[in-house]
Order: sequence, then C-alpha cells, then structure tokens
Amino acid sequence: MTIYSSVPLEVVLNGLNEQPGPFVDIAVGGIRMQVEPLSPGIGRIVRLLECPLEAYLKPEYTPGTVIAYGARET
Repeated sequence: MTIYSSVPLEVVLNGLNEQPGPFVDIAVGGIRMQVEPLSPGIGRIVRLLECPLEAYLKPEYTPGTVIAYGARET
C-alpha cells in the first residue's frame, strides 16, 4: 500500500490499532442500525444494518447523527 500525503505518517495512521466500540444494535422505526452509546439512551449512528433503500437518503439516519433510542434495543 502506498500513501501519498503531506501529512506526517503518525497523524495518518493515528488510531489504526485501536479497537472500535462497544456498539449496540437497535431498531428505530423499523430500521436496524449499529449505534455507539454516548450516554444512557443516547447514541451516535455508526451504520445502518437492515433498512429500505430510501432510508439511506434520509438525513436523520446519516452515520454520525446522535439519536435517542431508549429501551428499543434488540
């Protein structure tokens, strides 16, 4: 792999060996998604797991969006 960048290699590879998570799979409005918990009942969307194709176009389901999920965990 070759990386061409003016940014120092330490900055580019920062966090490469860190483990992501923990993640929680939840269902909101019939859409299953993976969420990174921020506080009890609130999380940041990591990715959509099962949903209709049009859900990818809705800004409220964009990865990085903070949502409230309460007791709807699966």
